[in-house]
Amino acid sequence: LRRLTTQLQVNGVRPLGLSLDDYYVDREKTVRGPDGDYDYEALEAIDRALLTQHVAQLLAGAEVKTARYDFVTGKSHPDGGPTLQLGTSGVLIVEGIHALNPDVFNESFAGGVYRIFVHPATALPSYPLSILEPTDVRLLRRIVRDAQYRGYTASQTLARWPKVRQGEELHIFPFQNNADLFFNSGLTYELPVLKLWAEPRLAGVE
Repeated sequence: LRRLTTQLQVNGVRPLGLSLDDYYVDREKTVRGPDGDYDYEALEAIDRALLTQHVAQLLAGAEVKTARYDFVTGKSHPDGGPTLQLGTSGVLIVEGIHALNPDVFNESFAGGVYRIFVHPATALPSYPLSILEPTDVRLLRRIVRDAQYRGYTASQTLARWPKVRQGEELHIFPFQNNADLFFNSGLTYELPVLKLWAEPRLAGVE
């Protein structure tokens, strides 16, 4: 997302970022899966009405106080995010696991939506008999992100990972062919950087 934002700025475009993660409903209102646990991967976990309202207002040129979700308390703040306004040279970038789902941005946005599927697509050799697959890179990214911004331990992230993978199979991969462009977000220097942040946290996992 940051690489795309930087390139757009170089091209004279003013990008605004909006994350679907900030439009989660309150934790106690989150739909539950068959096991009775909260299903954060489900589309119903997103306040689509508020998201659609804010996107429509931004595209109309209005100034919008966007939403923010507190992952520590599990509370949504419908007007707790930054105030955004899309200028004449602006582009709105909406990112999140449901961004490719036509139920999120339906025909009312037709012609104005350009969909990009972003993921680390490169498998990297670790040892002669071991390969770090894109899934491994995404897990390491998630461990670091969850620890820094969401207050989760590596153990908690690992425990939730099977549900994340299940959510990908249900809510992301079926819609990836809706994308206009596939973008490889893998970086050659990424793993040495992630190691500094991930290894100490992984050391605390029993």
